Amino acid sequence: MDYKLEVVMIPVTDVDRAKDFYVEKTGFALDVDFKAENFRVVQLTPPGSACSIILSENAEKAGSILGNHMVVEDAVAARDELAGRGLDITETYHFVDGRQQPGPDPKRAKYGTFASFADPDGNQWLIQEVPPQS
Repeated sequence: MDYKLEVVMIPVTDVDRAKDFYVEKTGFALDVDFKAENFRVVQLTPPGSACSIILSENAEKAGSILGNHMVVEDAVAARDELAGRGLDITETYHFVDGRQQPGPDPKRAKYGTFASFADPDGNQWLIQEVPPQS
């Protein structure tokens, strides 16, 4: 039996502001923006991802999502691309003996290089490098 994660709910205070952020700053594709009388569904998908996000207007929980990972083959290139879109993102970093160090992992080990950013509500994201199998 396969269990595929397809959607993650992201609580925000302003759906339009969040939608603009995710489309313009992170390059997520806008899949759906549907409004009905009592609800709205805004679904976006990161480039190349099988999992999407849905923006949920919920001021009480906005900013409560921590540590969503977007896995990329090259964290330095991904970080530079996102920064080029105007995203406020950290420089890349790695860990040595549990302590964060600047720059990519010297060996570019799987799961070893990161960059991070937050959306306008404070929901936090990590870019994590997983190079292709060789």
